[in-house]
Amino acid sequence: MPREKIKFALRMSPETQQLVKEMCPRDNCQTQNEFIEKAIRFYAGYVSGQEAAAYLPPALMSVLRSTVKASEDRICRLLFKLAVEMDMMMNVLAYGMEISDDTLRDLRGHCVQNVKKTNGSVTLDKAVEFQKVGV
Repeated sequence: MPREKIKFALRMSPETQQLVKEMCPRDNCQTQNEFIEKAIRFYAGYVSGQEAAAYLPPALMSVLRSTVKASEDRICRLLFKLAVEMDMMMNVLAYGMEISDDTLRDLRGHCVQNVKKTNGSVTLDKAVEFQKVGV
């Protein structure tokens, strides 16, 4: 049983009507009405921003996914390398310094708060300034 349709007047420019006539066969639509209804649904989805993936061509989605994946992989590799370098630096410092457990615990607390406060934008200048004042 077909869904009930509502009939109403629609005005459009002759150029737009010609475009609809030309595009109907390309979109495998049986009627101009079907084409216009599909176009309205598409545009409504586009405007609302919901289900954006349904309106992007599969090829574009594939390219976007692979680009994001490549960036993610690169960032992970760089973070791993950075962690290795930081571990080496900490081991060199620990070998040459004698720091008490209490001082180390207090410094860790300060560093956590500093990273949170600066959103990770920590500079050597600020660390030197903090060390001059004292832990």
